[in-house]
Amino acid sequence: MVEATHSFPPGFIWGTATAAHQVEGDNLANDWAQWEKQPGRIREDHVAGKACDWWSGRWADDLDRAAAAGQNAHRLSVEWSRIQPAPDRWDETALDAYRQIVSGAAKRGLQPVVTLHHFTNPLWLAEQGGWLNPEVITRFERFSTRVVETLADRVGFWTTINEPNVYAFAAHASGDFPPGGRDLAQAIRVMAHMTQAHAAAYHAIHRLQPHALVGMAHHYRGMDPARRWLPLDGLVAGLRSSNFNDAIPKALVSGELRLVGRRLPMPEARGTQDYFGLNYYTCERVNFDLGRPRELFGHGHFAPQLPVSPDGFIADDPGGFLKALRWAKQFGLPVYVLENGCEDSQDDFRRRYLAGHIRRLWDAVNFNWQIKGYFHWSLVDNFEWERGWTQRFGLWQLDTETQVRTKRPSADFYAEICQQNALSSSTVAAYAPAAAATLFPHDGPGELP
Repeated sequence: MVEATHSFPPGFIWGTATAAHQVEGDNLANDWAQWEKQPGRIREDHVAGKACDWWSGRWADDLDRAAAAGQNAHRLSVEWSRIQPAPDRWDETALDAYRQIVSGAAKRGLQPVVTLHHFTNPLWLAEQGGWLNPEVITRFERFSTRVVETLADRVGFWTTINEPNVYAFAAHASGDFPPGGRDLAQAIRVMAHMTQAHAAAYHAIHRLQPHALVGMAHHYRGMDPARRWLPLDGLVAGLRSSNFNDAIPKALVSGELRLVGRRLPMPEARGTQDYFGLNYYTCERVNFDLGRPRELFGHGHFAPQLPVSPDGFIADDPGGFLKALRWAKQFGLPVYVLENGCEDSQDDFRRRYLAGHIRRLWDAVNFNWQIKGYFHWSLVDNFEWERGWTQRFGLWQLDTETQVRTKRPSADFYAEICQQNALSSSTVAAYAPAAAATLFPHDGPGELP
């Protein structure tokens, strides 16, 4: 193994990411709280419960851990149902709690990056049709305005909506998220409303904070044809990718949303991103499958040569991450990786995954692409939506019964990366030795899997 250090530019942002419902606990007035009560909705019928108990104050200890590890930013979200428990009522106590959290982050040297919508909706909004109701656009604008008015002196980096493509398909096509819809046409309508709501919030935020950074968190999943010689596989892979990955980001450039052959003009969305937020976990190969119309006639699976996470949820493909960064680069904006990580309670797969992906991140930076920051998912094990507590993404292990945190080796691995602002061969050899020979080979640059 050759000795080398891959350094990142001064001021590069290193952080971890969390989301309100997944860490706060005792969220009782949103659609997920009701969804979890229905048998069979969540794997093993798990419930969020206390989650990571942030709402009672444990956020402070966790942010202490992040700061001590050399991180300089933290991405979190606010819970709409806490802040606006009824259409005509704002909860000042909840707003003050979020003021304390973002202030606490800043005091610890962690730049707060605040997401306004991360998968959950107030019950009153869900009962009125949720994101299928076009009135959600003005409701979200009003909510966003109130949050920004409250936190503007502490926050200047905003993510309006997290993964609108994932939310729309999971809530209205696959049925995995509430309300459990299985209608592709409804998913398309939700994607349109989320794009318009983002645009409305973008303009509202800039009226209050002209110099704020405002963007979306776009989930990118690489999709290649399983059989390159078969035109139908190529057609379906392209169709799925253009609708799932490309539609919303391109609408924010062109002012026109193109989905499944439909062209929906929305000029108010043109130019409504100050940065490009990228969430990347894995990629897949796609086979044509006539029996999957809600999935645009495709069946995705992992390439057989790729290592797969213990739960079979994520394939370790650093090359796919570089492709995702290249895809994000096309939009001509500074790129922040807002989520990247994997589930691994044993913390072996994660360290190899982290090593390979940070190396590819460095490659992109070394190409002089505008990559400005990276947020690992997640700081601590949290409630993973329809998968409940069966998946563990945290650098810190959580005992849900006692709320005790236990540091995993990957926490120290990531800390060395953050503290050094670099990925070094010695660090990789210490924490992910199986990856060292590939990343730092004796005979020159190697080809990552």
